[in-house]
Amino acid sequence: MVDKNEQEIQLLEEELMIKAITEDNMEELRNQLLELHPYDQAKFFSKLSKVERTQIYHYFSPEEMALIFENIEIDETEYEEFLSEMHPSFVATMLSSMYADDAVDLLNELDKEQVASYLTIMEDGAAREIKDLLHYEEYTAGSIMTTEYIAIKEYQTVRSAMQILKAEAPRAESIYYVYVIDEDKRLAGVISLRDLIVTEDDTFISEIMYDRVMSVSVSEDQEEVARKMKDYNFLALPVVDFQNHLLGIITVDDIIDVMAEEASDDYSKLAGVSDMDGIDKGPLAAAKKRLPWLVILLFLGMLTASIIGRFEATLDQVAILAVFIPLIAGMAGNTGTQALAVAVRGIATGDVDKESRAKLILREAGTGVITGTSCGFLVIMVVYVWKGDIYLGILVGISILITLIVATLAGALVPLLMHKLNIDPAVASGPFITTINDLISILIYFGLATAFMHYLVQ
Repeated sequence: MVDKNEQEIQLLEEELMIKAITEDNMEELRNQLLELHPYDQAKFFSKLSKVERTQIYHYFSPEEMALIFENIEIDETEYEEFLSEMHPSFVATMLSSMYADDAVDLLNELDKEQVASYLTIMEDGAAREIKDLLHYEEYTAGSIMTTEYIAIKEYQTVRSAMQILKAEAPRAESIYYVYVIDEDKRLAGVISLRDLIVTEDDTFISEIMYDRVMSVSVSEDQEEVARKMKDYNFLALPVVDFQNHLLGIITVDDIIDVMAEEASDDYSKLAGVSDMDGIDKGPLAAAKKRLPWLVILLFLGMLTASIIGRFEATLDQVAILAVFIPLIAGMAGNTGTQALAVAVRGIATGDVDKESRAKLILREAGTGVITGTSCGFLVIMVVYVWKGDIYLGILVGISILITLIVATLAGALVPLLMHKLNIDPAVASGPFITTINDLISILIYFGLATAFMHYLVQ
């Protein structure tokens, strides 16, 4: 968390840079902005107006702007707006100067015609590299990997490997691991930078490389890649094709972005929002993202209301039953959401696999029985003391018992079923599972009330 003094310093720096832009003082602006960390440069740039950004394009080179766009965090719709403010050749040079994976991430936010236009006027080598990465399916290892890595041959010496490292390091995204390939460019091993530094110059690479190297397939899901990198504490992972040819690497900074993206995506779905929106979005944009789920939930709610209507005769005879509808439905929704959160988290972290699904279901069933029995017994006593009707208390208590068991199982089973069908389990969102459990709980409650009506009507 940024302390108050640091915030004041940042605000003062921003004010001075804005003043430099206003006064058209290029030298002062460059001195101040280039002293900042690239992330802070990008943060400042994203706050500027269109007129102020236009000044920046005149003051900074495409290579300097590349560093800003590698670190910028803006809405996907703003990329097109920002790039349209620059001359196409300026954009093309900037993209060529960016790491290939970052350039691909940016281009994925544009329409195909714009991408083709920029690639046409880019330098051939950079354009070819970016085109190769654009072909990979989104959210796979291929879509987030970079081709700026260092590879050496196993028959080389440490001396020659260090010469290659020094020559290629400026363009490589990560040099902490140096990958070893054979004559057919297949991944043969890996060496850490530390091992290269401390080993004698005349030692052959094959003698010191680690040949049991962990890699990921180019088509592997980015979430699985993130899990592997977290489990093994790697700074980078090599990406290979089905014949084990080295295609690129995925660095830890890319994985941090993936984890943030996946967490935001899962949270959005759990909240019943198609895509989490920032506070800077207008009400119309926010409503467009939320309406689809709300419309679905509206019709499910109407179905629940129609079910209550079918038990109108039961309510006419025992009107007091209506008092406990919110209690039954609320308890079902709450316990279902709890079970849902546990199941989705277990699937996301890899804790829940084929072997442990039955264990999870049995645990949640047991949890439902224990919580249902406890809450049901408590409700029986409260209703009896409150209304003086033991039969009504037993009805509500048994309804809660059965409802909590069913709702807990539904909260666990629905995401497991979706995961088995290769559907994102987070789609079983909190609002969705809550509405479904409302429907189930009402059926259970009024079904029992109708069946044992003669005990309630005296």
